[in-house]
Amino acid sequence: MATFPFELVSPERLVYSGSVTEVIVPGTEGEFGILAGHSPFVSTLKPGVLTIKGDGAPRKLFVRGGFAEANPAGLTVLAETAIPLAEIRAENLAQMIKDAQEDVEDARDEATRASRQLFLEQLKSAAAAIEADSRTSH
Repeated sequence: MATFPFELVSPERLVYSGSVTEVIVPGTEGEFGILAGHSPFVSTLKPGVLTIKGDGAPRKLFVRGGFAEANPAGLTVLAETAIPLAEIRAENLAQMIKDAQEDVEDARDEATRASRQLFLEQLKSAAAAIEADSRTSH
């Protein structure tokens, strides 16, 4: 299978840089896969699991916030948060969800409440996907 260059960057560091065969990204409009030679494409990210495929077992990371930019030359993902699933602790996810629930309750108008509620639901969905992945990985 053809490979392409991929970089995953967070504010703290370059999380991943290398040649891959496929990357599955949690986009706000839905999950999408990128292969070599992909046409130009930009998407924002929702909280979820990003999967990197190449040599060896797939690498899975929790990502939140940011965007992905694909073009025929490769893929770059800039994420506010990028943590390998193996490093995610259940209590950290629970705290993120609790904080998001408080943000919904503190919303002062319906537009803000709706936006925060959507983020909360995306975070809960990501937590469920991470939990399911941990059950199948062990």
